[in-house]
Amino acid sequence: MATSSSSKKVWPTASAKGGVEAAAAGDGRVGILSFECLVSILKLLADWEQLRRDSSKQGSIVESREDDASRSLATSNSSISATPSLIIGVKQIAMFGKISFWRNCMLVDLLILSVLATRCLSAPTARTDIIFQNQSISDGQTLVSMGKEFVLGFFSPGASSNRYVGIWHNDVSERRAVWVANRNNPLQDTFGVLKFDNNSNLIVLDGRGNSFTVAYGRGVQDVEAAILDSGNFVLRSITNQDKIIWQSFDFPTDTWLPEMNITLGSKLTSWKSYDDPAVGDYSFGLDRTNALQLIILWKGYNYWTFGPWTASMKSLIPELTNIPITPVSFQCGNLTCTYTPNPRDTMTKIVLDPDGSLNIAQFSRGTESWTLLWRQPASCEVSNLCGVFGICNNSMSDDSIAYESPCRCPKGFAQASPGNTRKGCTRQIQLQCNGDRFISMSSIRLPDPSVKLSAIGESKCQLECMTKCSCTAYSVLDGCSLWYGNLTNMQDGYNGSGVGTLYLRVAASELESTNSSGHKLLWIAGVLPSVGFLIFCVILFIWIRRSKNKGKGKQDGHHSVMTSDAIKLWEGEETSSYFATFSFSQIRNATDKFSTENMLGEGGFGPVYKGHLPDGREIAVKRLAANSGQGLPEFKNEVLLIAKLQHRNLVQLLGCCIEEEEMLLVYEYMPNKSLDFFLFEKSRRVLLDWEMRMNIIEGVAQGLIYLHKHSRLRIIHRDLKASNILLDTDMNPKISDFGMARIFDPKGTQANTKRVVGTYGYMAPEYAMAGNFSTKSDVFSYGVLLLEIISGMRNAGSRRHGNSVSLLGYAWELWNEGRCHELIDKPLHGRCPENVALRCIHVSLLCVQEKAADRPSMTEVISMITNGSATLPDPKQPGFLSMLVPNETDIAEETCSVNGLSVTILDGR
Repeated sequence: MATSSSSKKVWPTASAKGGVEAAAAGDGRVGILSFECLVSILKLLADWEQLRRDSSKQGSIVESREDDASRSLATSNSSISATPSLIIGVKQIAMFGKISFWRNCMLVDLLILSVLATRCLSAPTARTDIIFQNQSISDGQTLVSMGKEFVLGFFSPGASSNRYVGIWHNDVSERRAVWVANRNNPLQDTFGVLKFDNNSNLIVLDGRGNSFTVAYGRGVQDVEAAILDSGNFVLRSITNQDKIIWQSFDFPTDTWLPEMNITLGSKLTSWKSYDDPAVGDYSFGLDRTNALQLIILWKGYNYWTFGPWTASMKSLIPELTNIPITPVSFQCGNLTCTYTPNPRDTMTKIVLDPDGSLNIAQFSRGTESWTLLWRQPASCEVSNLCGVFGICNNSMSDDSIAYESPCRCPKGFAQASPGNTRKGCTRQIQLQCNGDRFISMSSIRLPDPSVKLSAIGESKCQLECMTKCSCTAYSVLDGCSLWYGNLTNMQDGYNGSGVGTLYLRVAASELESTNSSGHKLLWIAGVLPSVGFLIFCVILFIWIRRSKNKGKGKQDGHHSVMTSDAIKLWEGEETSSYFATFSFSQIRNATDKFSTENMLGEGGFGPVYKGHLPDGREIAVKRLAANSGQGLPEFKNEVLLIAKLQHRNLVQLLGCCIEEEEMLLVYEYMPNKSLDFFLFEKSRRVLLDWEMRMNIIEGVAQGLIYLHKHSRLRIIHRDLKASNILLDTDMNPKISDFGMARIFDPKGTQANTKRVVGTYGYMAPEYAMAGNFSTKSDVFSYGVLLLEIISGMRNAGSRRHGNSVSLLGYAWELWNEGRCHELIDKPLHGRCPENVALRCIHVSLLCVQEKAADRPSMTEVISMITNGSATLPDPKQPGFLSMLVPNETDIAEETCSVNGLSVTILDGR
């Protein structure tokens, strides 16, 4: 029936013709196994040989009888005379009959043999996605769906030697079962068989004859089992294939595939471990108490929710709503949820891992690997991450500080195993029951579950816990709640519901030892301030007097410089209605007192905060840091240059604030962060499809054309790079960070500066080495950016590109070898017009030519990209700055790539 593997059977491989051989007779419904064909042929040949031998004996008897008849006729005393011709005639008649008999036998047998041989030879090319009632699948054989999308067979997960029947994606190197039939009943040998029993049920048999029912056929006689291209394994009627008797989609394991419905009656359940597909501790499905939301349960307790479903939401997952093209689109209604991948033909799966995290992954044909697009919940929301009595700090669970454990222990506890936080915390002094005390821990996400009493006061609640020796903690949030035994899943810094003060029981001696140390410190603390108070007052008085005078002069200087320069620069122009001056209190309120939760990042200028104006507009606020090394010139430069620039591909400056020592810039908020956030991260880069990349390429070019040609002033940006390209809600690009920009004489062709600022890897060679800059300097930076967008690779960094340390060198190397198609980003393979992508690479090499005079203008660049019939000249050698500096480095400070807003050192002319 199938070709078995001679090596260890872990993941069987489907053959070139589809894997399992299930031959079909006639209409393709009655199976004939190749082995049965062989037996039939051999049996027929044996019968034929026996018949031939028997007939030979009969032939000898016939000849003997013919001779006797001849003699009888010759010696007969009858009146008829016997002649030699009559005797010969009788012999001929007898021989003719014998020959005719054998000829007919041979014709019939040859016909039968040809039919059987044809049937046997055609068996391997028949349907390979179906098991019929008279067929079976043995360990080592597989079923493959018609479109060769999914495979069903026997497998062993990870390091396990147990055998399971499961389904996995075909032609995928990173194989993992998406459905397991016998997850709680593994086979202990490799003699497993999947077959129908007499009641039309599909069962798994092991080598000892033990059976496990996979699917119930309900006694239907014309039943078949088929693996579909959706990954669904079904039992259906042979005569009416739309009649589904049973399907695996109604009994999912840990994976949610497209077209699969999650209902109140079906849910995902995690594996016990990555090597054991048995039912684990976590489940995922519709919330039975609120069917409008999806929920993860841990041992039956609420663990994590997606939030309520509304018809206006793009997705049930709020974290994906900021991305314009979401990888999946959910459809929920009538107590059922399903989803569709985007694009539809993308191989997608949603998996509930053994640790309780839910993942969305898509398979990239370019990289031939699964790309993780989204994963929740966060570290602190992973159940029991810090073990018993451990507290998880949410502010420390971000990936940027993943090296530091988010777990800590309460007062009176210590780590049970410093190298393993899941071991939790142990008491340093054991409870004594009588005389124990309680320590308060405020702003703690309370552990679950608890025993809730009626709404009684704090003193009565404490007494209720104190009188029970097994009570370990209490809280009076929403009534009196008591906890017994070990506490788990406590969180610090949690912003959701269920946060309150927890009173944890500790031994009285624990508090006494703390208090005794406190008394000693109290005496010292009381004496020292009295000794140093007078000295401190004198120093403080002198400092206040000096800083007051200095601050007054500085404040006056700020306003005078701003006013005079603004008048000189915009003399005769009306002030933009979009530009406003804000008070410090307005911005302080908008950013919730510059809270860390609203901090988007920090760059050379200082921290960047997200804020909300009273009219509902979202803003990004750049606050000058005292230690930034930058000040009024950079601040003034950015305000004066872009306050009146109005273009859809330039970030909009809404206003500013200068108040005492504070200097702040207020920008429109960009929800999709910056281009480098997507372009240089593997899992996010796949979201940038070809149309989106072309929109960014053309948008940045249009923004530069405006700066160079169509704005009131001719402006050179001087720091164009991926982190300075912000993306709005619709992924439209906006050029930001004008701190290093320079106003350029419209009649001039080149300017010079003695102090070079910018980012190596994007800077033109004449600017980096000699300080000469012009519009062609921005063209060079644009060429680097264009090459990065097409390839998905950084120009400079630790990674080598071919024989070069920079992307420019690698591109030039491939150009000379005629292999530029290798530069195209793998996720774009087969999904973009290759001739347009190659044209973009060609244009980028023209932009980064070593001599500025050889580079095209931005107007010519956009024409070259959009006009497919234009003839392009061959590029000359690029400027290889990588020979000087192998890594991308800011000469000033690196910009903030979270919202991309910072300024760097501006040198005056």
